[in-house]
Amino acid sequence: MGTLPHLSILKGPNRPLKPNYLSKLFEEVANGPQKNNIALIFNENGILKQHTYEEIDKLTNQIARTIRQTIVHNNLGRNPDGDYIVAVNMHPSDSLVITLLAIWKAGCAYLPLDHAFPGPRIEHIIRESRPVLVIFDEDSQFYLDIYKFSFETMMELSVQNPEEFLNDEEKLFHLKDDLGIVLYTSGSTGVPKGVRLPHKVIINRLQWQFKRFPYNPSEKTCVFKTALTFVDSVCEIWGPLINGLSLLVIPKHITQDPQKLVKVIDEFQIERLVLVPSLLRSLLLYLGLHENKAALRSLKLWVCSGETLVVSLAEEFFQHFNNDDYTLCNFYGSTEIMGDVTYHVIEDLQQLEHQQKVPIGLPVDNTIIYLLDKDFRPVKSGDVGELFVAGLNLAAGYVNGRDPEKFIENPLAIDPNYGKLYRTGDFARIEKGILVYEGRTDSQIKIRGHRVDLSEVEKAVNSIKNVDKAVVLCYKPGEVNQALLAFVTTKGLVSEHQIEVLLREKLTNYMIPQVVLVERIPLLVNGKIDRQALLKMYENTNNNVDLIPEIEIDYEGVSAHHKKAAEDLFNTVAAVLGRSARNAISIHSNFYEIGGNSLNSIFTISKLTEQGYHINITDFISAIDFGEVLERMTENTIVKKQPPSFTSEMLRPEHKLSVLDMITTSFYQKADLEQWIISEISVSDYDELIDALWEPLLEKNLSFVARNETGKICGVSLNFDARDEPEMEIKSKLNVIFEFLESVEGPIRDNQLPPGKGKVLHSFMMGTHSTLSAKENVAVFQFMEEENLRLAKSRGFAGIFTTNTSPLTQQLGGDVFNYQNLLEYQVNTYVASDGTKPFGLAPDDQRAIVHWKQI
Repeated sequence: MGTLPHLSILKGPNRPLKPNYLSKLFEEVANGPQKNNIALIFNENGILKQHTYEEIDKLTNQIARTIRQTIVHNNLGRNPDGDYIVAVNMHPSDSLVITLLAIWKAGCAYLPLDHAFPGPRIEHIIRESRPVLVIFDEDSQFYLDIYKFSFETMMELSVQNPEEFLNDEEKLFHLKDDLGIVLYTSGSTGVPKGVRLPHKVIINRLQWQFKRFPYNPSEKTCVFKTALTFVDSVCEIWGPLINGLSLLVIPKHITQDPQKLVKVIDEFQIERLVLVPSLLRSLLLYLGLHENKAALRSLKLWVCSGETLVVSLAEEFFQHFNNDDYTLCNFYGSTEIMGDVTYHVIEDLQQLEHQQKVPIGLPVDNTIIYLLDKDFRPVKSGDVGELFVAGLNLAAGYVNGRDPEKFIENPLAIDPNYGKLYRTGDFARIEKGILVYEGRTDSQIKIRGHRVDLSEVEKAVNSIKNVDKAVVLCYKPGEVNQALLAFVTTKGLVSEHQIEVLLREKLTNYMIPQVVLVERIPLLVNGKIDRQALLKMYENTNNNVDLIPEIEIDYEGVSAHHKKAAEDLFNTVAAVLGRSARNAISIHSNFYEIGGNSLNSIFTISKLTEQGYHINITDFISAIDFGEVLERMTENTIVKKQPPSFTSEMLRPEHKLSVLDMITTSFYQKADLEQWIISEISVSDYDELIDALWEPLLEKNLSFVARNETGKICGVSLNFDARDEPEMEIKSKLNVIFEFLESVEGPIRDNQLPPGKGKVLHSFMMGTHSTLSAKENVAVFQFMEEENLRLAKSRGFAGIFTTNTSPLTQQLGGDVFNYQNLLEYQVNTYVASDGTKPFGLAPDDQRAIVHWKQI
C-alpha cells in the first residue's frame, strides 16, 4: 500500500538539456548550409514576400543595434523584476517575426500586446510590467510614458547599422533568468497577470517536440496563425525557424475563414497544424460541405490544445480522415507550463471506442505530474486529485512576483530540476497509466484557446453603471454551443446591448459575455446563488425560438410552395445567431447585416444540409437576401429568374440633382462614420460637397450613373484618378470624414500602389436611390462594381482602390468582388487634427477596410 507505482505520479523521460538562446539557434541555421533557405513567407496585398535566413539574420542584427542604442542612449532601465522587456503591438506579418527576433538579439524579452485588447487592459499590462520600450504599427495613448516608436521608424533608424551580430558584451542582460517572453493571461483575482518564460523553458518544450513529432523530409513549410498573445504561437514560430524550414505568416482574417484557411494550407502543402477544437469543428463542417475530397490531405498531424477535445469531435475527425495516414493529438497545459506538459496521440477510430473522454495523456520530457489531495499528498491511482507540475517546463513565476502560492516548493523532490511545483487549478485522475482531465478547481474556463477567469469578467460587468448584481457563468464549456453568460439585475435603465457595448472598453472581445437581464438572481436554501437555475433558464429560452423576444421572424412575401423551406431556413438562422441577431429574419434580410459572419455561415449551411437542402458557400455569401438564399436552396442552387438589368452612362450636368439626392441619402442617413457626428452636420453640407466636386468629376470623366430597366437613375459611382484628385476646401464638419479617409488611404496610396497618373482608379463614393429594396440595393452595387472594373480596364488602370466602412460592403468587397485587404482600421481610435476622437463612441469592432483590386 502507498508504494510509488500505485500513487498518482507520472514522470516523463529524462533528456539532457543544453541551455541556449533561441536567437543563437536561429543564427546557427542562418550561418550554416541552410542560410539560403526561405525563412519567412508573407502575402502582402497579393505580393508574396520571401526572406532567406541570411537576409533576416543581417536585418535583425541591424535592428537589434537600434533597440540596444535606444535603451542605452536614453538611459532606459530594467523593470522592478530586473528585466529588459520590449512590448510589441503589431499585426501578424513578416515584420512582426523580424521584430521579435531582433528583440532577442538585443538581449531583451518580448511582451505581445494585441490590437483587440481594450485600452484599460493595455494600460494595466504596461503599468505593471514596465517595458523598456514599445514597438507598434498603430500608436495608442495607453502606452503611457513608455519610450516608443513605430516599426517604420525603427527600420529607418536601423538602415545604417552594421549587419554583424552583437557580441555578448554588447548585449543587454536581465538580472535573473534567461527571460525570453512575457505573456499576459487571465488572473484568478480578476486582474490579468504576466507569465515569465525563460529561453530554457521554451527550448525544453521544443526539444521534446522535435524528438516525439519530428519534421518529415517532405515538410518544407509551417504556419504561424495563432495570436501572438497565446502561448501556442511560441512553438508555431520558433520550431520551424531553428530547423531551417519556411514559416508562412497567416493573417487573422484568413484564420477566421475556414474556406480561405483550407486554400492556403493546400497551396503550401502544410503537414501539421495546431488548433483549438472549435476551429477543428469549423474545418470539419467546411470539409463536409466541400466537393473537393482532396482538401487538406497533406495535413497529416493535427494538434488540438487550449480547449477540451470531446470524443464526438475526435470521432468526426477520423470519420472524415478514414485511413492510417492521419494523427490527431490532444495536448494539455497552460501558459505557466509552456503551453503543453502532457499529450495523447490518437491514430484511428478504434482508440476512441468505449471512451467517455479523450485523455490528456503522458508527461513531456523532463516533467513530473502529481495528483495531490488538499494536504499535498499523492492520491491513489484512479482517484481524482489536483494536478501539479514540476520540471523544466515551468515558467519563472509572474511579473512582480504576483501569486507566489501558484509556484511552491516541491516537498516530494530530490532532483533540483523538479524543486518547484506549479499548481494548475485542474482536477485529473490516472486511468490505465494515462491522465484524464476532470475539470477546474476554480472559475477559469477556456474560450477559443484563451484562459478566461469568470471572476475577471464578473468584476467588469459589476463595474458598469446601473448594474446592480452580475453573475457570470459558462454554458456547456468545451462544446460547440458554449456560451459565456452574464446574468444581470439593474438599478437603473440600461439594456443588454448597452452593457455589452460598455464592456468592450474593459474586456478583450473573446471575454465579452452575452448579457441576460433578469428580475432577480435565484438563491438556494443556504443563500448561495442557484447557478443551475440560471443556466436552465438560459437553455429553455435560447433553444426555443418562440421564447426569444429579440428574434422576430416574418414570413410576409414567402410563396406557398416555399413556406416549408422558409421555416427551416429562418429557424436555422435564428438558432445559429441566437440573441446576437440584430433585426427580424425575413426574405428581405441579409445574413451578414443581421449579425452573421463567415464562420457561422458555414455552420448554418451545414445545418441546412442536414435537413436535405443544398447551397454552396459562395452562393450563400453572395446572396442579396434570404429570398435569394431560399430560391437557391430550393432550386438546387440554380436561380431561374433573370437578375435585374442595368445600364450605365457617364456623368453629365443634368444628373446633378439625382446624384446629390443619392449621395445625401446614402451618407447622411445611412453612413457608418457620419452617424457619430450626425448632430454636427446637415443636409446642406452635401450641397457644398457636391458643388465643390461637380466640375472636376465632369472634367475627369471617370464617374457614371446606373439606370434600371425603366430608365430610372438608381445608383451613382463617383471616381477619380487617385493621383489626380482635385484639392477642395470643405468648411463643414464633413471635413472630419475626409481627413480620416486621407489618414488611412494616403500612406497606402503613396507607398504601396503603382506610382504615376493613370494607374489607380479611386472608387471615391457610391450611392443608391432611397426607394430601392435591400435586394435591389445590393444588385445595383454589384452592377456598379462590374462597371468600375470595365471602366478601369478600358482606361488602362492597374487596379481599383477604395475604403469600405459598411459591414455589408466590406463582406461583398472581400468575399464576392475579391478585393485585397490592405488595412483594417479601428475607427474609434482615430485622433483628428484638432486632438479629438470624432468616432470615439463607435464600438471596437467597427472598422474601416482599405481595399485594392489589381487588374
